[in-house]
Amino acid sequence: MISLWAPDGVGEVRPGDDLADHLVPLLVGDAELRDGDVVCVTSKVVSKAEGRAEAGARADAIERETRRLVARRGPLSIVVNRLGLTMAAAGVDASNVEAGHVLLLPLDPDATARRLRRALAARCGANVGVLVTDTAGRPWREGQTDLAIGAAGVRVLDDHAGRSDPYGNTLAVTAPAVADELAGAAELAAGKLGRRPFVVVRGRGDVVLDPDDDGPGAAALLRAVGADLFGLGAREAVLTALRGVEGVRPVFGAPVDVDELLGVLASVAAPTLPTMSAAAGSVVVTTDDARVRWTCQVAAYAHGWRVSDTDASRIRLVPAAP
Repeated sequence: MISLWAPDGVGEVRPGDDLADHLVPLLVGDAELRDGDVVCVTSKVVSKAEGRAEAGARADAIERETRRLVARRGPLSIVVNRLGLTMAAAGVDASNVEAGHVLLLPLDPDATARRLRRALAARCGANVGVLVTDTAGRPWREGQTDLAIGAAGVRVLDDHAGRSDPYGNTLAVTAPAVADELAGAAELAAGKLGRRPFVVVRGRGDVVLDPDDDGPGAAALLRAVGADLFGLGAREAVLTALRGVEGVRPVFGAPVDVDELLGVLASVAAPTLPTMSAAAGSVVVTTDDARVRWTCQVAAYAHGWRVSDTDASRIRLVPAAP
């Protein structure tokens, strides 16, 4: 059985506060921490304790926290922030802070989780896991849910590859994001407006690591550049390929093989079919139609290939460097 509770009575968190001082006095009786519990804490109170509130315009803070634009629709920007998280507005928050101020995400949520885990072990004598949580939207789905942006002492991903289901089928890609599932459950227990920034989860001691093992942290849940099939928005992917920007090329992933590239080029060049040949790891497209050459060049970029040389009737394509 899994149980969750969010203690009431947490006071205003201020810069320099020890989060354990806010939580531990509320854990009495059956609520005292036990081995195998997971403590979830919202990034908002972590940021407040770490002095991450600052005066100024939200737009300026978003720009500083952004590392790469993923998609923009009107005033909404989805970006990769300095933590590698893909979030709206880089995770910069303007709610529940003094007017004219914004709240930035913690500098290092995994490090914060490790410090809090050690503090709780010292104060309570229990081996617990700790998650720092934040709210994010999701592709294809309305609404938001919480996910883990920091973790210590928790197996954040439960890889089922190689296991068998009840019917004897071997699993290949099933890997529940346990840390995110616990974070979402914690948000459900705390409520969005309840001023209960801590949630204790009991009943999943199987994902809590040994006291001397903090695990890889929530950073392990981030996909590598190019491994995410949705590293750019639909409009942004088209514009990026048309511009052929070298610094953004890795977002499109590793170069496809020659046969796949030839199929792609044939599809985009139709109905005018150029002469295409492949040899020594390169593909040569020969045509007098400048539009077809340009189209093939753009398609090649989006599939991890680049132009090595060109003239008035042909382009030579080779795999781009990783």
